[in-house]
Amino acid sequence: MCRPPDLAAADAFVWHPDGRRLMPVPKVNRVEMGLLRGVDRVRDVLMDNTERFARGLPANNALLWGARGMGKSSLVKASHASVNAAHARDKGWRPLKLIEIHREDIESLPNLMTITRGSPFRFIVFCDDLSFDTDDTSYKSLKAVLEGGIEGRPENVIFYATSNRRHLMPRDMMDNERSTAINPGEAVEEKVSLSDRFGLWLGFHRCSQDEFLEMVSGYIGHYGIKIDAETLRAEALEWATTRGSRSGRVAWQYVQDLAGRLGVALEEPAAPP
Repeated sequence: MCRPPDLAAADAFVWHPDGRRLMPVPKVNRVEMGLLRGVDRVRDVLMDNTERFARGLPANNALLWGARGMGKSSLVKASHASVNAAHARDKGWRPLKLIEIHREDIESLPNLMTITRGSPFRFIVFCDDLSFDTDDTSYKSLKAVLEGGIEGRPENVIFYATSNRRHLMPRDMMDNERSTAINPGEAVEEKVSLSDRFGLWLGFHRCSQDEFLEMVSGYIGHYGIKIDAETLRAEALEWATTRGSRSGRVAWQYVQDLAGRLGVALEEPAAPP
């Protein structure tokens, strides 16, 4: 028999279905909430939803979808950290737990729910880059856990996922279902009904030039990198042009390159006294 996991060992875990293990993550790879620029509306919505869930109030599963590199997974991790930090000194507060499940392990969700069900903690189960390809039926396990099974989702669990696809499947797969099925409408509805299980659909769109420069400036100020404004603007825009994209990820990659050239270590600034 597997030993029950020590859920007080950390605030974040990675789910390993082999042996039904929750591996503690001592330090989560995350970006501070203040550095996530150009996503103000979706940030506020997700933060409010996460805060309500952490306090035991009704909240929705969330699907963060859209342009790559715009901070979808970073926002999930930052929301988790921000809620815990806001309540760290509250008497009797039990830290909100973040559990990452890999896309290929979705079929093991019922086993994970068995572990979390009845726990005194509350959990965000997080799947990054969730999508399904042709002939992949594992989405049915997710549907059952989110809403459709006899037991359903435990009251102390919420599911957050990120995806580049709004309906979690490629467009050509949906078009193929329409063209080959005896009843095209029913075939497509079966697949699309998965995304309907997410009460929140938060869209992320490509950022403007000004938003991109704001992202770069945010990192520069956070890490105390010294560079004149005109040079920074010219270099950052050239970097985005060569990459053919403007996003938070591209902004961070430019800042890493700049810091390396200037010999600046990207260490977290000291906390104010």
